[in-house]
Amino acid sequence: MHDPVVGDRLDQYELTQLLARSGMASIFKAIDLESQQSVALKIPHIQYESDVVFSERFRREQEVGQRLTHPNLVKVLAPREKSRMYMAMEYVEGKSLRALMSDKHPLSTEKALDIARQVCDALVYLHAEGVIHRDIKPENILLTASGLVKILDFGIALFESERRLTWMGLSSAVGTPDYMAPEQIRGRRGDPRTDVYAVGMMLYEMLTCNLPYESPNSRALLRAKTSDEPRPPSYYVPGFDPSLEAIILKAIEVSPRDRYPTAATFLADLKDPSAVLPRDPAIAATRRRAGARVWRRFVLSAAIAAVLATLASLIWLSAHDSPRPVHPQATPRER
Repeated sequence: MHDPVVGDRLDQYELTQLLARSGMASIFKAIDLESQQSVALKIPHIQYESDVVFSERFRREQEVGQRLTHPNLVKVLAPREKSRMYMAMEYVEGKSLRALMSDKHPLSTEKALDIARQVCDALVYLHAEGVIHRDIKPENILLTASGLVKILDFGIALFESERRLTWMGLSSAVGTPDYMAPEQIRGRRGDPRTDVYAVGMMLYEMLTCNLPYESPNSRALLRAKTSDEPRPPSYYVPGFDPSLEAIILKAIEVSPRDRYPTAATFLADLKDPSAVLPRDPAIAATRRRAGARVWRRFVLSAAIAAVLATLASLIWLSAHDSPRPVHPQATPRER
């Protein structure tokens, strides 16, 4: 078995074009020889097919995708038979939101709000089905020529009803750092508010071409996201609509309890931003102080845990490596 190339036939599909290649998989455009329809095939690189963690995530992604039907979600198909690991999906002609933002110019407010509303509409459906996406980001948002949003990649999605151990075995903190909610950084599973946070971050970026946290390295970024108040959009765009700013800042609150509780409530404000009151500056100052206290407690707890783990290791080593008593060898009994 080899990594497929254009021209290969894979079961009922013939590969016609390489669309994308990542470190773990390639995505091909293909023709379904039975229906003559174009599809997209996500095919893992051969070395990952035997990786237990990757295989489990891939299986989950396919399982989630086949359960869902919504106009803003890329549909995962069910091939008649499969001779190797791959995923068949509807083929969407379009470009990613990341590509749309690549010219470093803010999108128009109308365009950005339309994209955010469509994503939220899909999330309302997902959350009602008990699914949390957990990796909403510009790379996972496709836009057709007509402006229709399609969300893809359910590789780290989860069902809220799944047992915690099912997913903790895969990763304690999963997601893309710029769009990860603080609770994901702390290794928690997340809930609908986790997806709300990611949409808020995308909307922020669409309208400012920046993100609310600037840090020299990933560790500093993750620390800032769990303790610091985000810079408001008006920091980058003077005169930014204060009502829209209030909406975005509520969506990306550090504490989940301060965010929109559901994608539906977030969507309601996105549909009528002018009805939302501007943010009170005093709130940010209060939460900055609270965030600093939370971070200090978090660091202290981590340090204590590390010390206890070290002590336990030393005790264990001491118990197992201590010298055993040597008994003098008995001399032959004298005759």
